[in-house]
Amino acid sequence: MRKVYYIYNPRTQTYDKVFPTARQRTMNIIRRLFVGMGLGAGSFLILFFIFGSPSEKELRTENSRLTAQYNVLSKRLDEALDVLEDLQLRDDNLYRVVFQADPISPDIRKAGYGGTNRYEELLDMANANLVVGTTQKMDLLNKQLYIQSKSFDDVVEMCKSQDQMLKSIPAIQPISNKDLKKTASGYGTRIDPIYGTTKFHAGMDFSASPGTDVYATGDGVVTKVGWMGELGNTVIVDHGFGYKTVYAHLRDFRTKPGKKVVRGEVIGGVGSTGKSTGPHLHYEVHLKDKPVNPVNYYFMDLNAEDYDRMIQLAANHGKVFD
Repeated sequence: MRKVYYIYNPRTQTYDKVFPTARQRTMNIIRRLFVGMGLGAGSFLILFFIFGSPSEKELRTENSRLTAQYNVLSKRLDEALDVLEDLQLRDDNLYRVVFQADPISPDIRKAGYGGTNRYEELLDMANANLVVGTTQKMDLLNKQLYIQSKSFDDVVEMCKSQDQMLKSIPAIQPISNKDLKKTASGYGTRIDPIYGTTKFHAGMDFSASPGTDVYATGDGVVTKVGWMGELGNTVIVDHGFGYKTVYAHLRDFRTKPGKKVVRGEVIGGVGSTGKSTGPHLHYEVHLKDKPVNPVNYYFMDLNAEDYDRMIQLAANHGKVFD
């Protein structure tokens, strides 16, 4: 059916019928077609930029999923590093202390990876900071786990040698002194008996008759038998595990360099050689080449009550002989 239009005629004040020409109808159709196409294209672009293409939507979904997974992984790595830190603290402050071993240096535990940038290829990825940070944590965990594993291997070996260690640690008095009456002078600062000046006394003195037996206080190897200046005739025993003991002012030697000795074996006799004011034994315990208080190393020789008395006697210094 042919479409009819009406137009108002002011002269007659009526609406006259108007029949569009073929050209007008064609132009009208073309115009509507272009308007429709424009609206369609505009709607498509709006939807495209707001929601993206199906492939982009899938990529965004995948990226969100990967980001979530990296966040979870990063959190779990943080938790694993916290657990590992607790193991490291126990290793340094408990296991290694028990066996008198040095703790692992923080420089070794916390050392990073040197050389070229290991993470350069990751910098162009989406969420680069998260990816690089997580990868760094993974590398740190791997390295610290390796170091801790090696440390535990060392601890296991120390456990295996525990029996020998217990035999070697100085653990008795160097002369027979059950009643503690031979305790003369303790470890620490005191007045020199000859020069009258303040001096650090690096060991303990035990008064005894000349020739009284002097015992090795732990298993070890004799490394020194001879004269050592103010200490006079001296025997030094290396017990291993960082321990050495010194027996000074001896009258005579009853051992020789290189000899393996056991705890309680006689190695010399009490004397008054070197810088000494009377017969006595000067006894020192060294741990890692530093003198320590010998009073802490009589635990196999004294009960709790006698040990307390020994500490009090040593603290009072008593009679000074050298």
